[in-house]
Amino acid sequence: MKERNLFLFDFDGVLADSLDLYSEAVARCLLRIGTPIVKNKEDYLALFEGNFYESMVAKGVDLVAFAGAAKEILPGIDYDAMKPFDGLIPVLEALQKDHLLAVISSNGSRTIRRMLERFGFDPYFQEVFGSDFLFSKKDKIAHALSKYGIDHERTFYIGDTTGDILEAREAGVRTVAVTWGWHSREKLVAVHPDFLVDKPEDLLKI
Repeated sequence: MKERNLFLFDFDGVLADSLDLYSEAVARCLLRIGTPIVKNKEDYLALFEGNFYESMVAKGVDLVAFAGAAKEILPGIDYDAMKPFDGLIPVLEALQKDHLLAVISSNGSRTIRRMLERFGFDPYFQEVFGSDFLFSKKDKIAHALSKYGIDHERTFYIGDTTGDILEAREAGVRTVAVTWGWHSREKLVAVHPDFLVDKPEDLLKI
């Protein structure tokens, strides 16, 4: 019997094309609480060079206040504007036949589940670990390893930002950077992921 691998997918920038939607919404949340540290898309993307929440704390953001503002603002954004990236369903279907798939993200679990269902991705994922389950992706990865009993060498974290790759490396798993997401290919190359993929079907070659 073929050994199963564990594929842990980031959501935003890997499965969902959501950069414009969230950069604007987060900027509004931060303005609401009096710490307007995101003035443009580049400011927003810089928060993902490490852990998103740790980056905000380092810039003086009160996470409790931010969460309060997010509860008011995020339900009102146009989720219909969020689209899946093309070419993912055949890849997810192929991977899910022999391996375990889960989502680990800084986004909220309820939002992710709602979008996975709308995109037709829901049947392929075993579980979603969102912002309501630990802030650190490193800790979420450790939890998933323990829960599914799969070792580090057979676990792959698929992300689109330098922060994703750094946190996954700290967790001791294989790192996969995708170039269709939020951070540029050059930024991703600079943090030396184990694998760099330019299109979804390349995930099947890992």
